[in-house]
Amino acid sequence: MAIYTRTGDGGTTSIVGGRRVPKNDLRLEVYGTLDELNAFVGLTIAAMKEAGVSADGELQRIQSQLFSAGGLVSTDVELWPKYWNVEEVKANVTFLEQAIDHYTAQLEPQRTFLLPGGSQVISLLHVCRTICRRAERHLCTLQQSQPDFSEVAQYLNRLSDFFYILARYCHKIQGVSEIDWKSVK
Repeated sequence: MAIYTRTGDGGTTSIVGGRRVPKNDLRLEVYGTLDELNAFVGLTIAAMKEAGVSADGELQRIQSQLFSAGGLVSTDVELWPKYWNVEEVKANVTFLEQAIDHYTAQLEPQRTFLLPGGSQVISLLHVCRTICRRAERHLCTLQQSQPDFSEVAQYLNRLSDFFYILARYCHKIQGVSEIDWKSVK
């Protein structure tokens, strides 16, 4: 099977179910950003392994969840029952909330805004967080005309929080001080 099909040469692509849309369709911006996030999660996993940091398989699970979220976005709503399980996205939100609570319980309360950085792993987690927020913003724009993605929006909101808390947890386990933001006033 050839990797190229030539079907997209005219500026359109197929979404799940076969309908063709322009390549600049907002839904492609959303799931393209989720794909970008998934690639950065993979890079983060590799950096964590090199640094001897473990997230207990949570990040691989998140990579699969991102494919499901992107799948929902790339499918017309009337075809969801054929291809996707919306209840799975709701369960993924619960998984993230439990993970956030687990890591938060091991941290000191945050007293100020923090700057992203301190180690490669921590920095990559913040890159994941900011890409996730961008996907969420694109999804919010998409929801103005297609309000069916509330579960995906909730998932992305929790996911960015997860990346933030995991970055804080990595400060702790790597023995790297958090970097407080200091006002210039």
